[in-house]
Amino acid sequence: MPYLVRERLFIGNIGDAAEVLQKGSDEITHILSFLSSASISFFSEWRSGILIPSKEISKIYAGGSGSEDISSDASKSSLSPDKLLYSLENAGKDLKFVRMAVPLRDIEHENLLDYLDVCLDFIEEGRKKGSVLVHCFAGVSRSAAIVTAYLMKSEQLSKEDALKSLRESCETVCPNDGFLDQLKMFEEMGFKVNRTNPIYKRFRLKVLGESYNRGEKIDDSKFGADPGLPAETISSNIQTSSNETHPSPLYRCKKCRRLIALQENVLDHVPGEGETSFEWHKRRSGNPFNRSDDNECSSIFIEPLRWMTAAMEGALQGKLSCAHCEARLGYFNWSGIQCSCGSWITPGFQLHKSRVDISSV
Repeated sequence: MPYLVRERLFIGNIGDAAEVLQKGSDEITHILSFLSSASISFFSEWRSGILIPSKEISKIYAGGSGSEDISSDASKSSLSPDKLLYSLENAGKDLKFVRMAVPLRDIEHENLLDYLDVCLDFIEEGRKKGSVLVHCFAGVSRSAAIVTAYLMKSEQLSKEDALKSLRESCETVCPNDGFLDQLKMFEEMGFKVNRTNPIYKRFRLKVLGESYNRGEKIDDSKFGADPGLPAETISSNIQTSSNETHPSPLYRCKKCRRLIALQENVLDHVPGEGETSFEWHKRRSGNPFNRSDDNECSSIFIEPLRWMTAAMEGALQGKLSCAHCEARLGYFNWSGIQCSCGSWITPGFQLHKSRVDISSV
């Protein structure tokens, strides 16, 4: 049986979902499924009136192995909200359920953040119209991560307090470490997925780097828009606040003045420890105790943008050249680059300060 977490909100496993679909429910009207694939084919038997015992659903989905079968199609699918499947599931003659399926695997590098907004909205709407069952395969990690995020947002709880509260209803829940890290980011962003927040940008770049290192092709859509094209979009991307009299900096090629990056494309990093971050045998000059200039960065690191031709074509590393005059602007490496301050940025898309002009127009 699913566990009641809050009024009109339940958490469970695939067997619980099968039981609801098979026998119906006086309470549950909406089902949010987290499985390795968004495919709903293994639920289709209910629409044709064939009832399969709930204990058999696990065997069907797991291929009799006791764990989920991640097919090649599922493992290759891109994690994008537009891949979600909505359906009206029928059980028997008159019972109907609104179901949303999310293709998410229970592994640490999966991108949970990009699904939070649509999933939390589904839960909120489902609770207004009836009751919601949130489930994954075992009811331990994926469903627990989403319900924890919902409690965090709806009740303004920290990750720790929300998880503790959930465990009072279902003590076996245990989101994997990757999901816990992302829930902490969700908390730090103020319980919303803000795609302009540096926290999200660093996370997104990390996800892209890990995908590349696994041999997956990085789709062009994963690269940020080229701020230099079209020119008429530039003004809309210059952000100002009520307390600022100057627009955010623009980064241009020093040779031809083509716009190559906006401030929102820049990724800040924690300064390293200067020369001490490099090889032990590197010779030091001057007073080793005077570190005033050690941490000065000679480069700017940005997110991957669509003018970076070599990177979009799949190269591991290479030069970053201006799309207009082909002047060398910097360097990229999906495996990472060490900044002059000593910090290691992975993956690294580096602009040399000596090759760019920073201006407001």
